[in-house]
Parts: sequence; structure tokens; C-alpha cells
Amino acid sequence: MTKADRQPDLEREIEETRMRLAGTIDQLLYRSSPKTIAQRQMAAIKATYVDPRTGEPNTANILKTAGVIVGVVGLMVALRKLSK
Repeated sequence: MTKADRQPDLEREIEETRMRLAGTIDQLLYRSSPKTIAQRQMAAIKATYVDPRTGEPNTANILKTAGVIVGVVGLMVALRKLSK
């Protein structure tokens, strides 16, 4: 194959590579946008507290979280009273 014969193939390969890179950059921009990150995090939190199959609240996880909150608040109140 001569250099002139390979020219169209090389140009086609370069254009295909450019298109793949453009698609990859678009995906990275989408994934790293603050709105997309917030939506992913909200979906993850919702999946923790709501059963995705039934839509029912996951009371075990809700009670665990409530227990931790009550414990932290109680600890803060106790520490405040001890420091006075």
C-alpha cells in the first residue's frame, strides 16, 4: 500500500477517534455536573430509606438514623451540662 492509498483510511480513523473522544468528554461533563451528582446522591439516599420495589419506607434504616440523631443530641446536652 502506498502512502496515498492509506490517506483516506487514516483520515477516517482520525475522524472516528475524534467522535469517540467527543462522546467521552460529553459523558464526563454530564457525570461531573453538580446537578447530576446531586440527583445521584438523592437517589442513593432515597434507596436507603425507601424500598425501591414496593415504595414502602424502610423502617429499620429510619429507626437506626433516628437513634443516632437522638444519641448525638443527648450526648451534646450531657456534655453541655457537664461543662457548666
